[in-house]
Amino acid sequence: MIIKICGMREADNIREVERLGIDMMGFIFWPKSSRHVSEKPAYLPIYCNRVGVFVDEDIEVVKRTADEYALDIIQLHGHERPDYIKQLSGYKVIKAFNIATAADFALTEAYQGVANCLLFDTKGKSVGGNGEKFDWTVLKAYKGDTPFLLSGGIGPDDAERVNKFYHSKCIGIDLNSRFETAPGLKDVGTLKAFIKGLNI
Repeated sequence: MIIKICGMREADNIREVERLGIDMMGFIFWPKSSRHVSEKPAYLPIYCNRVGVFVDEDIEVVKRTADEYALDIIQLHGHERPDYIKQLSGYKVIKAFNIATAADFALTEAYQGVANCLLFDTKGKSVGGNGEKFDWTVLKAYKGDTPFLLSGGIGPDDAERVNKFYHSKCIGIDLNSRFETAPGLKDVGTLKAFIKGLNI
């Protein structure tokens, strides 16, 4: 199971979270986010994949940021179309979708074979980081071939719920706001206990 921790920003916190042995660490480059990375941290992870999160950003800005931060993966959390992703050839791309009902999966059809991975988040007031879950049973309606990460309000008490969840295309989970002491600052002890409780 892939474990992605998103919304990182502080150098010391980045180091501590990286030591937990996670697979991906996300940095949000959307200016409207409370976890926005406005300046380069003094330390960036070297033992896990660096993921840059963008929302309807100019593609040249995305490429420039990807080079500056040596990003391994680009995550798109806006209304980016498949032709936008095709312009990012050479980069691995995660395309996020905000989910409320089974009907929302129709939007994913055009991205099959285009994005490397999808991410299913809760449809809420913000494009992400709302700290709210959606009904995971609707994921039965996802019939695509592209693998996905499960996101949306997963918290410290959800390890058993994650352990019981199964979908043949689910390859991991994305954790963010429910593990924070402040926006962009993760509670390492709580994360460690949660990860220990997972069947991985």
